[in-house]
Amino acid sequence: MGRDVSRSGTRLPETSADSEVDAFLSRMKTRKSSGGGRLIFALDATASRQPSWDRASHLQAEMFQAAHALGGLSVQLLFYRGYRECKASPWLDDSRELLRRMTSVACSAGHTQIARILRHAAKETERAKVDALVFVGDALEEMIDDLGDAAGALGLLGLPCFMFQEGNNPRVRHAFAEVAKLSGGACCSFDAQSAQQLRDLLGAVAAYAAGGRRALLDYGSKRGAAVALLTRQVR
Repeated sequence: MGRDVSRSGTRLPETSADSEVDAFLSRMKTRKSSGGGRLIFALDATASRQPSWDRASHLQAEMFQAAHALGGLSVQLLFYRGYRECKASPWLDDSRELLRRMTSVACSAGHTQIARILRHAAKETERAKVDALVFVGDALEEMIDDLGDAAGALGLLGLPCFMFQEGNNPRVRHAFAEVAKLSGGACCSFDAQSAQQLRDLLGAVAAYAAGGRRALLDYGSKRGAAVALLTRQVR
């Protein structure tokens, strides 16, 4: 459904410095005229998340609805599962296409790959500014220091991570909170049975990606305690 983000070429670029500058300016001009935000929507698609994956597949449409009045939102779907499988979709502006891609994915047993998610996000925002990263997961099987290093790099790039924890595992909570703090984002937990809570959290990040902190504050003033907690954490 998308490219494997684990592959990285070692060949030097063949374009000249002038052409690279021209390409960069062209991207910036296109982004300025479009007026929309860019958000990476990353998920743990390992076996433990199968029940909530189906729910999240439908709730993602709320992100587009929350951002529509603010100029739109482009989303890249990113997920990992199985044995070191980590894939990214193209950037999508159509919620129906994003929904189609999400519902075509089946969860598969495997270890977490959160550090790869963070490194991929860094590469994407180096190409063209990404406004926010959402990660939804329930487990952690990696070294917290490795995650902290990758999250700090995102903080320097100005890409905040919004870490949404399903459940209440204290080690996962601690790691997610560190990633959020180092990147300039926020960490919140949600009940797997509360669709409305997750919907509100996703909508809050969509508002932030499309309209910045002011849009987030406006959105948060109309929602419950979970969004208020998220809003207080964002710098």
